[in-house]
Amino acid sequence: MLRDESNRLEKVVVCTPRHEYSRAGSDLERHNIGVLGSPETAINQHDTLKTALRQFGAVVIDAPELVDHPNSVFTRDTALCTPRGYIKLRLGLESRQGEEEWMACILDELGEACAGKIEAPGTVEGGDVVLAGSVAFIGHSIRTNEEGIKQLSRFLRKMEYEIRVIEIPEIILHLDKVLMVLGSGKLLYCSELVSERDIAGYYGVDVHCGEEITANIICLGDGELIINRSNSDVIARLEVENFIVHDLNLSEFAKGMGGPNCLIMPVERL
Repeated sequence: MLRDESNRLEKVVVCTPRHEYSRAGSDLERHNIGVLGSPETAINQHDTLKTALRQFGAVVIDAPELVDHPNSVFTRDTALCTPRGYIKLRLGLESRQGEEEWMACILDELGEACAGKIEAPGTVEGGDVVLAGSVAFIGHSIRTNEEGIKQLSRFLRKMEYEIRVIEIPEIILHLDKVLMVLGSGKLLYCSELVSERDIAGYYGVDVHCGEEITANIICLGDGELIINRSNSDVIARLEVENFIVHDLNLSEFAKGMGGPNCLIMPVERL
């Protein structure tokens, strides 16, 4: 069975930024975090996200932050959950390495099997992987290198995924900023960076990416999406496409270079 990110979201791991995220201020460049605002606001915004996920019906596991890892709030990057278990990734940002072991322990405790791991010198971050039906889209980015793509592709081909690699320019952190699943056979994509050939076989909703305009969304399933409120052009476009949009203010995480998709580790979709 292929894991499709359009399926209904049933279980996620998140990490409320109670202490560590706000501590990045002493070394923002090392942690690749832009500007930090109010820690209290970040917690309140994250609480709103957790509430929206629970109201949809998803089980939300709130993991404690990893000490000295302000980016641990962005749980998506640390692992990839597949029908045969999770793949432990290897993060491309040096200050984030160690978060993979942290998430592996959490998934082990949840009873998830380990289907493999990315070994050095390979790097893969979860924001660079989108599983859409029978296709695994992988971004070749500043965080996910060729060796990592080779290793991940071997695991996913054994699970009968078709691999499609998309080149991501250095100004874009991850694939999920320019390509995400909307529903079964439907993708949101930035036409400047993702071609119609890349998404052949899918119904594509194209947008022109900019500072606030991004494909980084959460597909809840059943036609429902979570989108950062500042992403107004995308919200308007998807409402015309008859999606149910939950627009949340996640501005504190945009300052940290993250969007809605970055804040969840999808463990189960049914």
